Amino acid sequence: MVEFNLPANSQVKPGKKVNGCKGAAKRARTFKIYRYTPDDGQNPSLDEYTIDLDNCGPMVLDALLHIKNDLDSTLTFRRSCREGICGSCAMNIDGANTLACLKPMDEVKGDVKIYPLPHLPVVKDLVPDLTHIYAQLTSIKPWLQSESPAPPDRERLQSPEEREKLDGLYECILCFCCSTSCPSYWWNGDRYLGPSVLLQAYRWLVDSRDEAAGERLDDLEDPFRLYRCHTIMNCAKTCPKGLNPAKAIAEIKKMLAERQVG
Repeated sequence: MVEFNLPANSQVKPGKKVNGCKGAAKRARTFKIYRYTPDDGQNPSLDEYTIDLDNCGPMVLDALLHIKNDLDSTLTFRRSCREGICGSCAMNIDGANTLACLKPMDEVKGDVKIYPLPHLPVVKDLVPDLTHIYAQLTSIKPWLQSESPAPPDRERLQSPEEREKLDGLYECILCFCCSTSCPSYWWNGDRYLGPSVLLQAYRWLVDSRDEAAGERLDDLEDPFRLYRCHTIMNCAKTCPKGLNPAKAIAEIKKMLAERQVG
């Protein structure tokens, strides 16, 4: 019989319970939040905070800010724009990766369970370590590469049709909800670039102003960097911006196939 041993201090244990409601709250809601500090050598815990929703806004991020500001200042998470633009507050809420600033609490039934993005090292609490995934992003050179000099008196122009090819790509905010929901990335994240990075790669492949398509395709033609995608489609389902990374990956594969045939 096969036995699997979990790493030391990996089991999530029950944590503290904090009641932030004063008196009989009409809209009390409990939040179960993953807490972890690598430096203290303790197991991660699931702390419970009960708050009155009349004291905060309608989004999960509003509740987290209320808990941090009024109940527990040690709670750690990333956030910035509060408008679904920066991608900082990406986390796992109610079992799905999303942005806390765009997730209404009314969409969650029962207690609101909040964890960091899955399958990434945790810096503290809800803050994942994105060092590796940003290194992968850098490897695809996500910037315009062109040997032709830019016009001295205007920007590099595109036709409306050329510009339309970027729709569904440029909107990516690099929250990495898609990559961290992808089983292929969980299993092969050391070599497979993942949905978010490959969507960015395709964004530059179809940009008419870029002149490095051949080199970009050469870099992607690898059994692991690209071809570990098995069209599970978790990426498209979880993207908070409604994008489809799986389609972008399929288009890259199509470009490579056409290049070989041609």
